[in-house]
Amino acid sequence: MRHISTVIIGAGQAGLAMSKCLSDRSVAHVVLERGEVAQSWMKDRWDSLRLLTPNWQSRLPGYKYDGPDPDGYMSMPQITGYLRDYAHVIDAPVEEHTAVHSVTSHGNNYLVRANKGVWICDNVVVASGACARPKLPQLAGAVPESIMQLSLSTYKSPDQVAKGGVLVVGGSASGVQIAAELCNAGHAVTLAVGEHIRAPRRYRGRDIQWWMDRSGILDVRVNEVDDIDRARRVPSVQLIGDPGIDSIDLNTLQAMGVSITGRLAGIQNGMAQFSGSLANHCAMSDLKIDRLLRHFDDWADRMNIPDLPDAQQLPPTLLPNPTHLMSNLKNGAIQTIVWATGYSPEFSWLKLPVFDQKGMLIHDQGIVAPGLYILGLPFMRRRKSALIDGVGGDAQALSDHLIANRNRRAA
Repeated sequence: MRHISTVIIGAGQAGLAMSKCLSDRSVAHVVLERGEVAQSWMKDRWDSLRLLTPNWQSRLPGYKYDGPDPDGYMSMPQITGYLRDYAHVIDAPVEEHTAVHSVTSHGNNYLVRANKGVWICDNVVVASGACARPKLPQLAGAVPESIMQLSLSTYKSPDQVAKGGVLVVGGSASGVQIAAELCNAGHAVTLAVGEHIRAPRRYRGRDIQWWMDRSGILDVRVNEVDDIDRARRVPSVQLIGDPGIDSIDLNTLQAMGVSITGRLAGIQNGMAQFSGSLANHCAMSDLKIDRLLRHFDDWADRMNIPDLPDAQQLPPTLLPNPTHLMSNLKNGAIQTIVWATGYSPEFSWLKLPVFDQKGMLIHDQGIVAPGLYILGLPFMRRRKSALIDGVGGDAQALSDHLIANRNRRAA
């Protein structure tokens, strides 16, 4: 049994950022990682995935991208290497291949049990990520056995997908990227779309993330939002990390040959039923992106940003006519379903009374309980909390709180 001030669980960008902040504050700690540094980026994503944020936005405490392509987008091997280099530069005390089995209370401290030992600590920082496991709807159990089902953790490339039609469920960033990839590989693809956020890759000559960053959208705090619970559930923007692709919205996909339908609402007796709300979801998405672009225009005018092309307005989302509300999953037209229905964190090993009735972790901007913290969740303290560029600021704030809390307990 080992005693240490703080245990960080997870050696991705959040855990490493927290390690750097604690080292700067001379707090003894260890980082426990179930696999290797950047394990999720290396093992749990599909092969062609790239970051949705440009390289210049990969900023961590004491570290930033300084390579030859600041406007490019890192591939999964590149982001893995980037984070491993960061771990080396900051000399993070990572213990790899150390899977945490449980975290329990131990008097005024915490007891962390793992496959390679037991730690008693004053503080625990949960940095295992918001994308620990793919979300699968209950109706996945009603899919006919003849159809292959893949999730966001098991889909790797079109090579593993059986010949024939593919139903991709989910119209956020993952869903539209996978739908495009499968269509380009020769599959007949249908995309089931619910609530989604449309956005151009570039606007008025600048990356959309440049606008989000410079105009302050990403720095909006939780107390500046009317409904933070809803803000935390907002789907990821329809983007792709490819400077050669200006947009990957529903218009782009339909031009490629992807069929669009509404949200998958149910499966009964082998028949897939789709919601009739596609038009409403598309209209709302068009309205939101128009408001956002006008916000950027107003900001640029106030700041007198030079050399910008004229303001633009995106064309409305085209709707299929007619919209198909039913699909026979038994006639062989659909051979594979890819569930691009998002991710959720994994906290089954956290054996503490810190969850609500729905099983959601209760926290106040990352502070869960005395000495217990969470890092890397969507909109945890700011809108950018789940981005590589956002975990550093959150880690600094939580490190300060940890120090202050430690001083209060020692007084």
